[in-house]
Amino acid sequence: MKNTEYSIWIEAEQWAEGEWNIYDDNTDTIVTFEDGSRWVASFFTYKNIQSLSEKNQQTGECLQGKYFWGSDMLLVDESSRKRIEEVVEHLILKDEFEDIFDICVGHNMDE
Repeated sequence: MKNTEYSIWIEAEQWAEGEWNIYDDNTDTIVTFEDGSRWVASFFTYKNIQSLSEKNQQTGECLQGKYFWGSDMLLVDESSRKRIEEVVEHLILKDEFEDIFDICVGHNMDE
């Protein structure tokens, strides 16, 4: 997978101005390679996990915050485009990308 072209779509970039807090948020990310394959992961900030846990304690979700689960979760210090691009490039170079991202079937990025 090294030395291949790809593009990165970040769900949070579709949100209204000011809704994305790169230090306390989570966002789905899809990487599309030149062969047309698409791969998905959800980037969560460490702080966002804490915020979600506190919210769940109040709402009663996830046994009042006793657990948290996220599909294809990848934890980062910030969820900025710069950091996401850096992580994707690193995973590809280390040949770990396919271990962390899942193949994406039938997701419309224009939704």
